Amino acid sequence: MSEGKFGKFGGMFAPEILVPSLKELDAAFKRFCSDENSKKELEYYLTEFAGRETPLYFCSNLSREYGCKIYLKREDLVHGGAHKLNNTLGQALLAKYMGKTRLIAETGAGQHGIATAIAGASLGMKVDVYMGSVDMERQRLNVFRMKLMGANVIPVETGSRTLKDAINEAMRDWITNVENTYYLIGSVVGPHPYPVIVREFQRVIGKETRRQILESEGKLPDAIVACVGGGSNAIGIFYDFLKDMNVNLIGVEAAGEGLDTEMHSASCCMGTDGVLHGAFTKILQDDDGQIKTSHSVAPGLDYPGVGPEHVYLQEQGRVNYVAVDDSETLDAFEILCKKEGILPALESAHALAHALKIADEFKDGIIVVNLSGRGDKDVETFAAKRGVLV
Repeated sequence: MSEGKFGKFGGMFAPEILVPSLKELDAAFKRFCSDENSKKELEYYLTEFAGRETPLYFCSNLSREYGCKIYLKREDLVHGGAHKLNNTLGQALLAKYMGKTRLIAETGAGQHGIATAIAGASLGMKVDVYMGSVDMERQRLNVFRMKLMGANVIPVETGSRTLKDAINEAMRDWITNVENTYYLIGSVVGPHPYPVIVREFQRVIGKETRRQILESEGKLPDAIVACVGGGSNAIGIFYDFLKDMNVNLIGVEAAGEGLDTEMHSASCCMGTDGVLHGAFTKILQDDDGQIKTSHSVAPGLDYPGVGPEHVYLQEQGRVNYVAVDDSETLDAFEILCKKEGILPALESAHALAHALKIADEFKDGIIVVNLSGRGDKDVETFAAKRGVLV
């Protein structure tokens, strides 16, 4: 990778006024990563506050039923309920290191917003979170949780009123208030250096998984499966296995109501090359280059683009990207609840659904699913989709 690029993807497609701030951020991140005190402080917060390391849990019931060993990397057990805190703690500490006093963030499912609010509260920083009004309605619990943590949640009424629009508004805020404000991006998207920063703070997932599976099984897994919206949980677990060519790496996008419809969020599977939110990547766009409205039952996957490193890994043939529809996702959500007593986020249920679908291909093998978040936030959505009263 050249500076800021993954093959032809990535880069720094940003307003000229932001370029000095992005270069400042890049330099500060490199200093932060080599500063022993900063590394120790992050390790302290990840361990004592976030609750790392997370278990690699063997699903005995599912494994018996599906004929292969199925493990879950339990990121749902991180404080706040998702992998997001790995990144927000890292970036909030980086912001403090840079002398910033205010954090802004965007959120779709609400998990990144909560994780930013948690990091801000723990470090004594002001937090403003932009969230599309559509997402605010379907994730009301998470909106309230953010407010309880002291964050100001700002509804976004433009465009599709979902994640991409929240990112647009957060970008505008950052341009206006760049002197004292740190824009804490929640996934491996955006202009350089954000895809690298977020990947490095999420790599803790893959590092732990590698050591844990070797301790449990004495060998690496046959496959690792993770959901992909922007793609931070996926790149976090994939990265430290990229050189292990016998490990199948599978990213699962949201097929929504079907790839043959306009109601999906499958950028790797169905997108075309273009620029979105500061990076050259694959996006869902029409023939005129206008961004299409994406759809997923899981709001954290409801995004018309994907991190540029994922597109590079797809082009290189190292990671296989597939898509799972809403119905299959809801089935997997229910299966994990009933078979293992674990409530997954609908985002994570996409990965589980595909893992169960391919279990026959890995008879007597090992599949690791990154369970990136827990599903408290999704119970009402599941109930509504399945016609169940809560």
